[in-house]
Amino acid sequence: MTTPEFADNRDNFCYRHPGRQSFVLCQRCLRTICPECQTQAPVGVICPECMKEQQKNRTPAQKRAQRRWGARSSSTTMTLARSGRPLVTYILLAVTSFIGLVQLIPGIGREITSTLLFAAPYLYPNLFALPFEPWRLLTAMFVHGGFIHLALNMLALWMLGQSLEPMLGRARFLALYLISGLGGSVAVAVIAPGTSTVGASGAIFGLMAALLIIGRHIGANVTGLLVILGINLVYGFVFSQNIAWQAHLGGLVIGALIAFIFTRTKRREQRVWQIVLLAAVTVLLIVVVAFVPPLILLA
Repeated sequence: MTTPEFADNRDNFCYRHPGRQSFVLCQRCLRTICPECQTQAPVGVICPECMKEQQKNRTPAQKRAQRRWGARSSSTTMTLARSGRPLVTYILLAVTSFIGLVQLIPGIGREITSTLLFAAPYLYPNLFALPFEPWRLLTAMFVHGGFIHLALNMLALWMLGQSLEPMLGRARFLALYLISGLGGSVAVAVIAPGTSTVGASGAIFGLMAALLIIGRHIGANVTGLLVILGINLVYGFVFSQNIAWQAHLGGLVIGALIAFIFTRTKRREQRVWQIVLLAAVTVLLIVVVAFVPPLILLA
């Protein structure tokens, strides 16, 4: 169900398939295109018409190169690019599920968990008798506290990725996922520096926040998503004994911020600003986690 504003704004729909919603623009003509109409290019995706125009303007050397490598290879590449399948979502699901299932193996699983979980003391070797292992800020997203924990997060990733990745594109979706997960770990270090955490919940909350912001931006009805997000937040606070609600909160805030950046830097000429702003958010998180928790621990 959508709002009248959403239905009236044709810029929110593919120009070749008026009934299909999308958040991706052709990098040449800047028209909205759905996953089926997208062809991956070095600078983004382009629509079928721009693709035909590009092929017409190929140099003799480019035509010879295509004949050399064969039309079959080119056709396969274009088919995969146009399919719009959430490839990054599938890869994240496969990697996280594999690690989660290995965690269930007696003996080996405990070692993997202790090696990849996040705990703030691993960031401050001067304060604790532990090695400096900053990669735990991200690796914690790929380990979970049990099969149910893993299954719920992977179900959420699959459902959210089906909607978000085709709208954003693979690179932006991956950036959203990883930076949101980083934000969740940083929030744990700042709010509860003595707490260890595992799970992709921070990244998942980032995806939910992003879908909420982007959906609101294009005029979609986001009431249902808002209710689900609220219930999950309240549940984390009420049953906080075994849930790192700090990671939920951190992922939520960072995911919303990144989605806001995406909605304000949608055009091709704003791509550099988008990259700069995403880098600035990442650097800010690193600076915060480097200096704020030690002050809290020493207080």
